[in-house]
Amino acid sequence: MTSTVVYTGELRTTCTHLRSQSAIETDAPVDNNGKGERFSPTDLMATSLATCMVTVMGIKARAMGFDLNDMKIDVLKIMKADPRRVGGIELTFHIPDSLKDIDEKTKAILKNTGETCPVIKSIHPDIEVKIDWGMWR
Repeated sequence: MTSTVVYTGELRTTCTHLRSQSAIETDAPVDNNGKGERFSPTDLMATSLATCMVTVMGIKARAMGFDLNDMKIDVLKIMKADPRRVGGIELTFHIPDSLKDIDEKTKAILKNTGETCPVIKSIHPDIEVKIDWGMWR
């Protein structure tokens, strides 16, 4: 098993990663009867795309002899109705100064690595994913 999820009432859950015992809580969003005080399940879905991309990019960068410390990704989740679902995910990469001057080949390798991560390959094709690479355009 990977994790356990316990419904704790008031539209919240506690999710525990079994190997590490680290935990996160979720909350229903305000627009769906919740308090919006924690990540919602759909927030986690959108956020997991960013974390997966930067993680596999970090693995590739490490193999190439450098790191991606301080790379930041802003995540925007776009909901659709009827049925209620995630309709889009927009990611905006903020490249740290230490990576602004890497060569075009390395940028292309890292971008391709991110754009082929396991999560992006698992997202339904009806969900529109937009990636803004910032200064790496």
